[in-house]
Amino acid sequence: MSNHARADDEAEELRSEPSLPSAVESTETYETDEGTVFYDAENPMAWIQAESPVALDDVA
Repeated sequence: MSNHARADDEAEELRSEPSLPSAVESTETYETDEGTVFYDAENPMAWIQAESPVALDDVA
């Protein structure tokens, strides 16, 4: 594969993958009896509690 073709493939990969905010990329979850806990893996004390489901895309 030529360098030009490889560069085109890499550029296509970058265009096809949407960029996520770093806060979303570092969000992790775990399950409890009461539901799912979302937290920031870089700051585990930052967590979210909701009485109803919330789509992360709606709030991120």
